[in-house]
Amino acid sequence: MREQLEYAPVRAALAAMSSLPRPAARQVGAAIATGFYYGHRRLIRVGRRNLELAFPEREPAERERILRALYGHLGRQMAEFCLFPRNRAAALPALMRTVGLEHYLAARDRGRGVLVLTAHLGAWELSSFGHSLAGYPMKFIVRPLDNGRINALVNRYRGLHGNQPIDKFDSARGLLRAMAAGETVGVLLDQNSSPPQGVFVPFFGRPACTAAGPAKIAVRTGASVVPGFTVWEAAEQRYVLYFEPALELIQTGDEARDVAANTAAYTAVIERWVRRYPEQWLWVHRRWKTRPAGEAALY
Repeated sequence: MREQLEYAPVRAALAAMSSLPRPAARQVGAAIATGFYYGHRRLIRVGRRNLELAFPEREPAERERILRALYGHLGRQMAEFCLFPRNRAAALPALMRTVGLEHYLAARDRGRGVLVLTAHLGAWELSSFGHSLAGYPMKFIVRPLDNGRINALVNRYRGLHGNQPIDKFDSARGLLRAMAAGETVGVLLDQNSSPPQGVFVPFFGRPACTAAGPAKIAVRTGASVVPGFTVWEAAEQRYVLYFEPALELIQTGDEARDVAANTAAYTAVIERWVRRYPEQWLWVHRRWKTRPAGEAALY
């Protein structure tokens, strides 16, 4: 009964939003997200603390501007997700374009599988969806939602053009199978982890516990790791999916050291993109929650 009570309004909201023209849907999404900005104070406190940790040199007013802008951006993403069923390949160029597709294709053609390194930056849901709509379906690691019916609905939207989820709790086996088959998997590598699954690497000058699984898979299989981020470009009034060349794999024969070094390299790429588009990163997640032994909590 509880699942149904939670599922019905979510399904109704998706249907209502999907019936709106895209500009109107974005406005509604932004209004809803702004309500969260004013109403969910705990998340706001986390966002302010993260911005203070990442940008201590910036004025408080500037950090607050970034946080407010993030909520408008999240509202736009909510609208885009609701509109997934209406998107068609012919209309994709007006919604988003891709830069550096040749880097992805070169990595794919090596035949050892591709890990697309990304983050909760920009339009991460649209990133994999748009890539599949363009004819390149992929898999992605995701934590299942607690409500099974909502989880199935969300994954149905994500998979309209061939994308498939890999359960976060079975990600090691799922990644190994995908790499052995030469497939592509999107990996969001910007959330807090904990040992032994995570290793501490620098992020904005502070140790951040980061999932080591993707680096371990790359070291063991030789899979290509290609940075890929979809961000909103205001000057173009559309999204752009940027692929960078595959990262050079660090392999010295010492697996533990190699995994840490590669994870640090991946995280450095994410930091570079967050610095470039600070208004589009998910500051309300407690990224530095797990601390090295003996270090005081940051939240």
